[in-house]
Amino acid sequence: MPESDTEPLLLEVLREPQRMGALTLSEWDLLLRQALAANLTATLHGLAEQYRVLHAVPAAPRRHLEWAASLLRRHGAGVQWEVTRIRAALAQLDVPLILLKGAAYAVSGLAASRGRLFSDIDILVPKERIDEVEPALMLAGWMSHHHDAYDQRYYRVWMHEIPPMQHVQRGSVIDVHHAILPLTARARPDPAKLRASALPVPGQSGVLVLAPADMVIHSATHLFYDGEFDKGLRDLLDLHRLLTEFGGQPGFWEGLAARAYELELARPLFYALRYTARLLGTAVPAAVTAALAKAGPVQPLRALMDALFLRALLPMHASCARPGDAAARKALYIRGNWLRMPPLLLARHLFHKAFISPPKT
Repeated sequence: MPESDTEPLLLEVLREPQRMGALTLSEWDLLLRQALAANLTATLHGLAEQYRVLHAVPAAPRRHLEWAASLLRRHGAGVQWEVTRIRAALAQLDVPLILLKGAAYAVSGLAASRGRLFSDIDILVPKERIDEVEPALMLAGWMSHHHDAYDQRYYRVWMHEIPPMQHVQRGSVIDVHHAILPLTARARPDPAKLRASALPVPGQSGVLVLAPADMVIHSATHLFYDGEFDKGLRDLLDLHRLLTEFGGQPGFWEGLAARAYELELARPLFYALRYTARLLGTAVPAAVTAALAKAGPVQPLRALMDALFLRALLPMHASCARPGDAAARKALYIRGNWLRMPPLLLARHLFHKAFISPPKT
């Protein structure tokens, strides 16, 4: 596998989409391979349209982009339909339907939804209402396929969600959350504060999304508390787009850091602002960076985290490989599990999954 210290072409194009109008066929071949690895092919189509360079893309790569755009249109219609079905399933419960992540971006029409494909619809409901929400969704056709007793205990006792539920006919998957981090995690953001600040979606009766600051903080937490980064660049682009769009709203930047500290999530927001600025050129006010400085790690740990994240956030493609990539991803995987579980529980969980759980078929 070739290794290179040059910046991936995909990053250059995400920062300067106009460049797509002048790429050669060999550059397009490389760009599409990197975009496929990062799940960003449809995003390239959206950027080419937005910056009016789609006509200048050679025929062969343009067909790839148009195919991805066609898939995205079907995906978007499917998401809207599934949201109406979830809303109908929960209509009699008087439970607020708060959408998270990709579904929230899509129904709100945010820039972060352009070109974004995702597999699950995530919702946030009060923990004390799970015993009502789950049966209602089951009656509407969603079922859990996690029947192993350990998996059930893992989700219901330690995690921030119940086991994923898949529709028996349509195959759509819902992740029902009652918090945004596992109950065993070191940080304990209060989900009641998130629900209290949630905002209704215009034209979507009964559907809410997190407030702008909370949406950014949740996105940062989802990325930088996780241990797997196969979609890391896509999630970082989400953050860049959210910050750019919300940054124009009065009071957004002034309240962002304070809200992160209030929710005990200033560290992941520190990383989010640091790496969106470094990799995607996000304009972050100096005052916000200064306000979050104490939330970041001290040197030399900060330099170590830079070395890890600046590798793991790149597309997992041979053209982007650099020495130490595998070690960086492994270290961040261990870190993600460490943040989500105390040591003894983590050791027990990893032992069970490695030696006791039945193999997946």
